Amino acid sequence: MFPLPSSDHSTQTEMAAAGEVLRERNQHPISVLYLDSGRVLLGVREEGVMRHQLGVVEGPSWLDAATAVLDQPCTVDMVADTHVQLRRMPLEDFRRSLEQLPQQAQILLRDMATGYCRQTELAVSRLAQDAEARCAQWLLRHAHPTEDGSLRVTLHQRKRLIAAQLGIAPETLSRVLRHLREHGLIAGTGNLLSLPQPHALRAVAGA
Repeated sequence: MFPLPSSDHSTQTEMAAAGEVLRERNQHPISVLYLDSGRVLLGVREEGVMRHQLGVVEGPSWLDAATAVLDQPCTVDMVADTHVQLRRMPLEDFRRSLEQLPQQAQILLRDMATGYCRQTELAVSRLAQDAEARCAQWLLRHAHPTEDGSLRVTLHQRKRLIAAQLGIAPETLSRVLRHLREHGLIAGTGNLLSLPQPHALRAVAGA
């Protein structure tokens, strides 16, 4: 039988205050977290803030067992929403416990973990796609034609304010603009941007 940390008196109890970061996305932890009590938010943090919430876990429950089963990095950021009580199981102990399970149970756990991780990765990737779409929509909405018939956007506001309008972090806006520039969808420097491929940009915007 797979031992739960809450029933193992050798595992040390930890406390964390609301707002404390328990796991970071893409982190490779050396332990697996079990939530005895409290509530934890799952999502994507930007600039130290949980910008995109994807789920909530309430104890008692494992927090990152799925990625530990597959030996993968954390797919989301995990932040305590309330005061929480946690236990850590060393990753090697966790894996040894898995190996003691019947083969069919191990296969079932891996299949369930794979499904969970794929759904989470898809949700995170859609957030990035949504940011690109919102940015493309904003550029097209603020574009004006020039004498040669091309489209140009004048950035009258700081990028931080534009990002706030789009509901994304400034670094996300910078990353999206860099991505659009690399694909030839925007050009120019400073506060003047040209849109050399408006049809392709409309496709990104979903228009």
